[in-house]
Amino acid sequence: MADTHTLYFEDIEAGRVFVSTGRTVTEADSTMFCMLSGDWNPLHCDEEFAKTTPFGKRVVGGIFGITLLTGMFTRWGVFELSALAMLSLDNWTFKAPILIGDTLHVRMTITSKRLTSKPGRGVIERFFEIVNQDGTVVQSGNSAMLIACRPEPAAA
Repeated sequence: MADTHTLYFEDIEAGRVFVSTGRTVTEADSTMFCMLSGDWNPLHCDEEFAKTTPFGKRVVGGIFGITLLTGMFTRWGVFELSALAMLSLDNWTFKAPILIGDTLHVRMTITSKRLTSKPGRGVIERFFEIVNQDGTVVQSGNSAMLIACRPEPAAA
């Protein structure tokens, strides 16, 4: 299967930055996430209750940001054939709420890379930021990913 967008370990350099397109968070996103997670906290699903909170309106469940993040970087297609496993999610911080109607984009910076002891694979360290329409970083953190090295060409 040929794929011209996939990046392998050898193609990745520390300091490289990827930025997604925007995606607006909808009422359906929030409701479906409550359904999937089982988190029906009134802050997420009761508009009248949410009006009494410091946010003044409903807040989408925080873990939704991480879920959205994985979908957004998958759309880049750069790890389509090379990603082997997400290894960690470290130092994740929730800096500001995600609200229904926010338009979010993801910024991923490659911070380092190293080969593993097993041939044909390496680890890349990534720093993620989820940014809203005002330029506010709403969530951020680090994630390591196991990635394949470029396959050897098949012998003719």
